[in-house]
Amino acid sequence: MRHQVKGRKLGRSPAHRKALFRNQLSSLVKEERIRTTLEKAKELRPLAEKVVTQGKRDTLHARRQVNRLISDRALVKKLFDEIAPRYHERPGGYTRIIKLGPRKGDGAEMAYLEFVDRGEADTPADKKAKKSAGKGKAKSGD
Repeated sequence: MRHQVKGRKLGRSPAHRKALFRNQLSSLVKEERIRTTLEKAKELRPLAEKVVTQGKRDTLHARRQVNRLISDRALVKKLFDEIAPRYHERPGGYTRIIKLGPRKGDGAEMAYLEFVDRGEADTPADKKAKKSAGKGKAKSGD
């Protein structure tokens, strides 16, 4: 039994896993949405939540704690100045995972990991709604 054994190994050494999550976290802060496997997204979500919570504190110590995971100063600044203030009133749940289905090559479940309330309506459902609305307007305009 796996009592109190948390986290997935993802077929990587601990150092490789740490580097992977640091890179993905940086990409998430930069783009505010990343496409990855479902397992990686589920493992990255707690790190992202903790980083945003640190960003809400906005102290020197919090910045140094975040700097341990995100080495790019510009991204740390973006996190503290743009992303964290967005969630000032929110007690948690800053990210969401949107499942995309299996990857064509190896069948791995893919997903988007994105910040909630990021200002853009780019979810797959929103894109379909825009396309269908656009088609309806084109037909009625003729």
